Order: sequence, then C-alpha cells, then structure tokens
Amino acid sequence: MIAARHDRIERFAGASAGRCEESPARLHLQSGLSRRAFLKTQAACALGLAAGGVLPAAAAAAGCDIAIAKGEPAAATRAAVAALGGMQAFVHKGARVVLKPNMSFVADVDSAANTHPLVVAELVHLCLEAGAARVRVLDHAFQSGTGSLEASGILAACNGIREGICHNVTQDRLYRECRLTGAREMKSNAVIREVLEADVLIAVPVAKTNSSTGVSLGLKGQMGLIQDRNVMHWRYDLDTAIVDLAAFLRPALTVVDATRVLASNGPYGPGTVLRPGEIIASADPVAADAMTVASYEWYGRRIRPQQVAHIAGAHARGLGRMDIENLQVRRLTV
Repeated sequence: MIAARHDRIERFAGASAGRCEESPARLHLQSGLSRRAFLKTQAACALGLAAGGVLPAAAAAAGCDIAIAKGEPAAATRAAVAALGGMQAFVHKGARVVLKPNMSFVADVDSAANTHPLVVAELVHLCLEAGAARVRVLDHAFQSGTGSLEASGILAACNGIREGICHNVTQDRLYRECRLTGAREMKSNAVIREVLEADVLIAVPVAKTNSSTGVSLGLKGQMGLIQDRNVMHWRYDLDTAIVDLAAFLRPALTVVDATRVLASNGPYGPGTVLRPGEIIASADPVAADAMTVASYEWYGRRIRPQQVAHIAGAHARGLGRMDIENLQVRRLTV
C-alpha cells in the first residue's frame, strides 16, 4: 500500500478565486523560514533520510540525488531514470505501478498544461521492462470522460503500448476514504483505490505555474489522486493540506517534465511557454520540486524553493530536502 512512510513559511503566490493573468506584481513574498528554523528542519530531514528515508539504496548507490537530462522527451526521460540507478531501483518484478501525470486539461502538447505524452509512454515502457505486472496511468481530471486525456495525447500514447492503461478516475466506487495520520489540516479524504493498492507510485508532473500556489509540480500534483480537491481550497490552508497529502502518499520516484514549462498563467494557460527540453528526476519528491523551481524563471523572475510554501513545508516536516545546493546533481545531454 502506498501510504505514509515515515511558523510561518514564505508564501509564493496568493490564492485566486478564478482565472487571472499572472505577473510579478501578483506575487506575495513574505518572511520565510529563519536560518535557525531552516537548519533545524534540515537536520531533522537528514536524520529522516538516514533512518530509511526517501532515497532507495540502488538510487543512492548510483551517486546522485537529482538527475537532469536534456534532449528529446523519451530519450531524456530514460537517461534521467538511468542516472538514478535505472527503473529497477524503484520497480521490482511483479510490482503494481501507478503513474500520476498532469492530464486534466483539454489542451495540446505545446500549451504545456499537461505532461508530455512521450515522457509518460517512456516511463510505462521502463516499468514494464523492469518487470511490473501492472501499470496504470491515473488522474482525476476536472471533467468526466476522456476529453482531456485525448487532447493531451497521453491516452493515445498509452493505448499504443497496451489498451486499458490510462484512466480518468471519476466514479465514487473507485475511491476509498482514508484517514491522513499526522495531518495538520486535512485529516481525511478519499483516495483512488488503485493508488492505495499499488506497490509503487511515480509522480510525473509537467512544470507549470499555478494561480493558487505559485507553482504546480510533483507535490501539488498529488491533488489529482483524491476525490475532493475543492475542500483543500475552501476549508483548509491549501499549502498545508498539500503537505498533509504528501506525508500520506509518498512517490518512489518523481519525474518532472520540463521539456516545456508553463511559466505564467498556469495551471491551464495560455501563458508564456519556455522550452528547456529537460527532465528532472529524483527519488526525493521535495528535491525534485525544489530543483525545478530553482532552474527556471517563473512569472518572468527567478525564485527560491523556500519561497514556495508547500515545498518549504514539506522540507520542514522531513518529507525531503529543498537544500539542493547540498545534494548531488548529475546533468547530462542525450
């Protein structure tokens, strides 16, 4: 089962009730973690990693914490995973695997609102090559049906490998109510059953901005695995609830699609689209998000990982590390 394994934080962007054009003027940068608090949480995170934390042994043995591969989508995806020890470091023979991309929006590949279909397809191939017994590509899209899956290109890419892999999970019976142990805001929510039954969860977000949280990457993307997303916006502090969910659902691997980056007017655009042509991968979900934030301009400016409230919050709870300057990063071009 995929589940938990075991203040004021700088907020990057204010909440928005609807669609809006984003600009640097909309950013609300507040005082962040003090140096003392940062060092304290960094030490706690290091202890957590030493106690059996985020990095699988095979990935740690590969010699890097974060891999950044530049090239065509499929080749860069394969190379980034290989740099972390290969998919066999994360997926064992007979494993049930769930991939969670962004595929909620009726938008084409160039919009950068959804994960690139070639990135998703390559990860499916890698999981099957590693011996996975079952691979599912799942999201809880904003509309019922397959419209967004088709528009994204992900449904066709998955069907080209094997029929029945890719699904928009909307029916009540496909969810199970779960208590989020240790949560500070969101104490419970219904989670997709196949995610709870999976042996391995892999986050595959596209890199993009978000009007409510500043950015939407791997940590925020897990909102697509629960039934009631809306409650996170109106009942709870959104960033804290994202961390609550991240403490419960822990991906073994995060592969960020930065082949295109929606650098403004996210999460659906249209907005400024950068084209770095990169894949950022890590067994540490916080590090993957932090490296992505630090690598590109958002709303026309550079920001720091600690300026994103849910990234800083996840670091503070020991769910991973945002101090990427202290991590081993491998860059490669394919």
